[in-house]
Amino acid sequence: MAIDIRHLRRVSLHTTEFEESVDYYGGPWGLEIVDQSPASACLRATGPEHHCLELHASGYNGIEHIGLGLPSIAAVEEAADEIDRQGVQLLSTPADLAGPGGGYGFRLADPEGRVIELSTMVEAVAPRPVGSTPTTLSHVVLNTVDIDAACQWWCGVLGFRVSDWSEHQMVFLRCNTNHHSIAFNQAEWTSVNHIAYEVASLDAFMISLGRLRHEDHTPGWGPGRHGPGHNAFAYFIDPAGLVPEVTTDLEQVDESSWVPRVWRRIPELSDLWGTAGAPSPEIRGHMAGTPDPTASR
Repeated sequence: MAIDIRHLRRVSLHTTEFEESVDYYGGPWGLEIVDQSPASACLRATGPEHHCLELHASGYNGIEHIGLGLPSIAAVEEAADEIDRQGVQLLSTPADLAGPGGGYGFRLADPEGRVIELSTMVEAVAPRPVGSTPTTLSHVVLNTVDIDAACQWWCGVLGFRVSDWSEHQMVFLRCNTNHHSIAFNQAEWTSVNHIAYEVASLDAFMISLGRLRHEDHTPGWGPGRHGPGHNAFAYFIDPAGLVPEVTTDLEQVDESSWVPRVWRRIPELSDLWGTAGAPSPEIRGHMAGTPDPTASR
């Protein structure tokens, strides 16, 4: 039985610079704070999700959990039964969720220890005007010590599909028509690579870059347009050293005809516009992240 994951709902992050990061994402990055305590905060984009980013004060940078959306309580319960049938231990069983936004769901962990929350019936929020600020969370890219095992687990257990490969270095996974919601990068340790936020158009993309530049935040890599996924990109470095990306125009997949490709890792395919140049050693270092102390590998 296929698990009916519809979309990437949120990412929740441990951050070593909590207050500065809340100011950054709730300021020039363009998200809105919807819930805050002394050690955690929830921020939303302009879309219908209650929040797309959680920040938690911590002694390290890493994933606290990744939230995925399902369409109904029945779908959540069926997912829990299917995951249990596959022999994957649940961290919690389906129940009402107590955190901001509520909902109904449960948690599990992937083989490297990343916590995943599957949920439905999250609280609605009033619309925000769509401008140059993020509309939604686009994708999460994760560093893995075993790209084949990560791909097999996320596809076999959660039902993601492979859209493309970047040689045998990256794999792009989808749960809907977006080219990727999750991607994995082969690395020396388990960590966060980057988090991407969608804006509404190329105009909004460039205005976002201008807004950030006026606040003295310049891209570490970009602007450019990727080959895999065909999305416009600009990568930044947040106050804790994590890497957020402004993106737009992500390729849409026709499930009936799509065949995965393998992209060579050459400059003219990494950036179809030819505007970004090669990523600097600094941005590569931040994308490598620091080893997640909770990782099980």
